This record gives sequence, C-alpha cells and structure tokens, in this order.
Amino acid sequence: MGRRSGVLEFAVLGLLHDAPMHGYELRKRLNILLGTFRALSYGTLYPCLKSLVAQGFLVEDNPDVEYVPATALNGKRSKIVYRLSAEGKQRFEELLADSGPDAWEDEHFGVHFAFFGQTDRAVRMRVLEGRRSRLEERLERMRNSLARARERFDDYTVELQRHGLESVEREVRWLNELIETERSNRTGRPGPATGGNPAAGPPHTSDGRGQETGSPDPSGPPYDRPGRSAQER
Repeated sequence: MGRRSGVLEFAVLGLLHDAPMHGYELRKRLNILLGTFRALSYGTLYPCLKSLVAQGFLVEDNPDVEYVPATALNGKRSKIVYRLSAEGKQRFEELLADSGPDAWEDEHFGVHFAFFGQTDRAVRMRVLEGRRSRLEERLERMRNSLARARERFDDYTVELQRHGLESVEREVRWLNELIETERSNRTGRPGPATGGNPAAGPPHTSDGRGQETGSPDPSGPPYDRPGRSAQER
C-alpha cells in the first residue's frame, strides 16, 4: 500500500472508531484532520472506502442504497453509513501501535498525533522522539544548504531557505516541550506548558495546542480529542 493511501486508511479507521458516518460527513472530518491544503475529493475517498469494505475492515449499514454521483442538478450523495467491523477495530489498533520510521514522516506524523489521545504512552514517546530525530537530521542538511546558498543565490532565495529552516527549528522546540511534558506526566511532576508551532501546513502537519500542563489528571496527555487537524489548532 502506498504511503498516501496508508495515511488515508489510518485516518478513516480512526474517525470511524469514534462513531459510524456516511461518506459526506466522513469527507468533511477528513478534510479537517488532513488539512485544507490536502483537500480530499470523493474520487479519492470512495475507492478507499470500497477497498476497506472489501478487506472486511468496514461494514456498510445501508448496502441497498446505490451511490449516485452529485451534480449541480441532483445534489445527491450516497446514504450509506460506514462503521468499523471487529477486524477494522483490530486494524486500527495495529496502526495506532506503529511507532516506526513511517510514523515520523510529515504526512504520517500529523495523523498519528491526531489520535494520540487513544495511543499508549510508550508509543507516543517513541513517535515524538523519532520525529524529533528526523527533523534534527533535516536541520543539519538545511543549515549546510543555507550556508552554500548565501554564496550562490540572491537575497530572496536565501530568505526563503532561512524561513524553512526557522519553521523546522520551531517544530523541534515544540517537540522538545511535548517530550518533556510526557516525561513529567509519567513521573507525576508538573510539566511545562507546550507552545504553539506557527509553521502549520504542509509538510509540517504538527501544530502545538497551547495546552497547559499540570492537569489534575496526570494519566493522560495534554492533547485535544482526535478528529481535528494540526492546521486547525
């Protein structure tokens, strides 16, 4: 399965884990989760849904209602409601537990983070630390590139590269705060307040929540409920 289709599968299963939805509502929620810069079309969503149904991960509650493509005249949408099967719930749990290198990449990380409220603390830590490591590697390359650009390109090109560098630096600082918060909550100590990351948007899909730590319930993370995109926060 391709990387982009894997992200969409994870997002669909995660949203339907909360409650069944019909395709129109699911598309709206996915566009919030994945971000406005990656608006999802029905031509992308419905093949994914049909594939998940064929694999036994989703069940159609209204299989007798035939899908009619919307036009300016009829405005019709499918009335089929999709819900997770037992196999679909198991598949979502497997994806939720994945903390390998794919989970650190730009597209995957944003979706993983959206479902951190349902993710085991140890998995959250591995994903956050892996993401930070990946961005630190990127920072080193970008700094070397910027040093060369100062000698070869005009001021505007240099400023564009510097802007990208600063965006990644902000995300690294934000990750440091989140990691410290996770460690503080694990030991029962009040953690620092997490700051926002203003560099939202592709490829950086991970925004800070501005959530205060030191919550009266130290067992859970200081994150919002899943189903909201990083860009929206």
